[in-house]
Amino acid sequence: MASKSCAAMPANAGGSDMDTANLSLLLIAGGQSSRMGQDKRWLEYDGASMLEWLLRKAQRQAFACKYLCVERATAELLALAKQYEFELLVDEQADLGPMEGLRRGLSAMPTQYGLALSCDMPFFVFSALDPLGAELTGQTGLMALMAETDGRRQPLAAIYHRDLAPVFAAALANGERKLGAVIDTVPHQLVPVPRINCFFNANTPADMRLVRGRLANSWREVPLVTVSAPVSNTGKTTFIERLIPRLRAAGIRVGVVKGDCHGYEVDTEGKDSWRFAQAGADAVAVVSPAGYFIEQRTEKRASLVSMASRLENVDLVLIESRNHGTMPALSLWRGLGTPSIQEDTAAMFAGGEVPEALSGQVYCYDIDDIAQAEKLVKFLMGKDF
Repeated sequence: MASKSCAAMPANAGGSDMDTANLSLLLIAGGQSSRMGQDKRWLEYDGASMLEWLLRKAQRQAFACKYLCVERATAELLALAKQYEFELLVDEQADLGPMEGLRRGLSAMPTQYGLALSCDMPFFVFSALDPLGAELTGQTGLMALMAETDGRRQPLAAIYHRDLAPVFAAALANGERKLGAVIDTVPHQLVPVPRINCFFNANTPADMRLVRGRLANSWREVPLVTVSAPVSNTGKTTFIERLIPRLRAAGIRVGVVKGDCHGYEVDTEGKDSWRFAQAGADAVAVVSPAGYFIEQRTEKRASLVSMASRLENVDLVLIESRNHGTMPALSLWRGLGTPSIQEDTAAMFAGGEVPEALSGQVYCYDIDDIAQAEKLVKFLMGKDF
């Protein structure tokens, strides 16, 4: 008899075209989190845990059955499963990793195929797996369809046949823990999926810095990325100068806001706008066929973020500042001063050896690796290239 989680479901409301009515959903959420240093299922971003974010998305999908596969049951997990209408399945053997959770789910489901997902993909959307659903139609004898992004296989974003349960059981009994090694022994298909960042896994504190930086931009009309450094003469301006052409070549219109503690002069003595300012005007605008400039005198320093919001016809604003930027920030370091790793730091670009204490806490790249900077900025913008 089907469990309550196998009751009739409404049509998909999450934008996915995959026919999931005859699929079970297996959310693999074991909870070991060895590289994170704490149980990543409960790490919060935007007011909800990582696990609950995926449960919310799954609630809008019309699967035949939904299972939450965990290593151990807790009151919190039982409550979440009940709230989002999942059946909680507990591993029959502990400390065997995600393969045991997958085996357990495949053994329990009444459908031929099940979609297995890891709970640590904060930017996952079900529509990304539509190509798998299209390939599954009309297939016979296929045991697994796995998403492949940029040459990387995604064993926990894949569709599996329930007959794989005993295959996984035998592999575990022989000490095999790697899903890919077992899948290679059965009929399977890799399906190219273009939305790379959709499958980003949050496994470490450094990953969570990127997650929170990208999330901060998800609420902005125009995304912002700060380029900061602990001291002057670190190369912020040069870094941005080298980054802009790469972003423009990718079709991204870039604006820049720069903070300067020394003040500025923008007009030439004797010009009309200079004369207006000298006469006491608090604001002066000059408009030409090619653009415009506004100078606004203020009693205190204006927010760089508020200035960024005034830029028009841009897809991204880069903020150059030591102390007045916003999340997410790329921190530059060339051995001068102490590496500046703040709450808003998403990653570091360094020109020297980075202190070992930062290992695993923040991603560190070579300060001349502008290709990586481009890739990272696109990710923080919320792009799926």
